[in-house]
Formats: sequence, C-alpha cells, structure tokens
Amino acid sequence: MKTMKLMTETRINKYISASGILSRRKADEFILQGRITVNNITVTEPGFKIDTEKDNVSIDGEAIKPPGKKVYILLNKPINTISSVSDDKKRTTVVDLINIPERIFPVGRLDYDTSGLMVLTNDGEFANQLMHPRYKIFKTYLVDISRPLEERHKIKFSEGVVIDGRKTEPCKIKFSHPKNKQSISISIREGRNRQIRKMLEKFGYFIRGLHRIEYGNLKLDNLKPGKWRYLTAKEIADFKNIK
Repeated sequence: MKTMKLMTETRINKYISASGILSRRKADEFILQGRITVNNITVTEPGFKIDTEKDNVSIDGEAIKPPGKKVYILLNKPINTISSVSDDKKRTTVVDLINIPERIFPVGRLDYDTSGLMVLTNDGEFANQLMHPRYKIFKTYLVDISRPLEERHKIKFSEGVVIDGRKTEPCKIKFSHPKNKQSISISIREGRNRQIRKMLEKFGYFIRGLHRIEYGNLKLDNLKPGKWRYLTAKEIADFKNIK
C-alpha cells in the first residue's frame, strides 16, 4: 500500500503573505527588489515555487515562517500615525497601537493626516482579497471641505473625473447634513493615491478633514481614535465570501 505524500509546494509570494509580515502585493514588490532569498539564493520571480517543508525563506536576511493563529483587527487610526509596520523616522505606526503577540500588518493605507477605519491582519490571502480591484469594495469617507460643494461638481464626481491622466470610477457622494454643504460623504471603490484629495482639488476644494468610517461591511460606529477590536466571525466570513 502506497503512502500518500502531502503537497507542500506553493508559490513564494503566497507563502510570504501567509507569514503575516507582508501582503501578497507587498511580497511581490520585495521579490522583484531582490530582498527575498530561498536557501540563501536570491529569488526575483513572484511565481517561484518552494517546498514549505524543506526550503528556508528569508526577507532581508531574516527567516520567516507562516503564523499559527490568524488575527483580524479593526482600528480607528488617529491622524499623525503611519500606516505601516515600522517607520525609519520613529513616528508612531498603526502597529504600535495594537499590543498583541502576533505579527500583523495593515491592509492598504491611510495618509498620515487621514484618520479612520483600518484593517490589520496576519492573513495575507485575506488582505489580498480586500485590496484586489476585482472585488470593488466600497470605502466611505467623511470629508470636511473648504467651501460649500456646488451641485454641478457633485454630479461630476458621481460620474467620474480625470486625475493623473485617468478617469476615476463613479463614486457615491452626498451631504452629511442637509444644511451644511461643506460636510460630505464620499464612497469610492478604487484605492488610487490621495484620490479624494485630488478629485476635490481639481475643482478648487481643499480638505480640512478626512475620516474613513466604512470599509465594505465594516463600520467604525463608536470606536474611539486609537482604539481597536477584533473582527467578528461573521465580518470575516462576509469578506471571504465575496465573489
């Protein structure tokens, strides 16, 4: 009777994302930059396959291995906080705010001067799904602008505007309060660099405050700035079941 051999071969970018150190997208960047080695040999192809039982994978010379416990966290990021694992200028990062033994990383990013909802995890596949353009997950922001938003511009934003030489996808935009047209709510499905700021600045509006309140099915509710909580099993399942 033959003994069945367990399949231990996997793509290196998938293995790294499962380590809880980098998302799949970030892992691809590190691989292309030559910062990943397998058995002390530099690998530059994200699709390179390794044997998880035999091969030793390192990032910048530090050995990694997949975590045991998967962690999923929702954080209300304060302003003046870096959306990364570490910062060479020694500024406070989102990871500094969460005191747990597991190594985690942020899913996507918010600008230094933007506050609100962020997800952190050590599940690279989960992070990849949340960020992948294919799933078109809406993110909602409360925006305080420098002057009342004109109706003609509100219509343009909802249809899509050209920034950085490319038209944005249509967004959902409404006034947060009927009598205050300087306070608006914007929902977008893209994750382009400083997208909302650039959209508004195109028509002469400047942002005084930008705060993310929703990410797909997740809501900040009454969570205070700098505080965090674990995602519920239902919240995790809802994201994993997105097709």
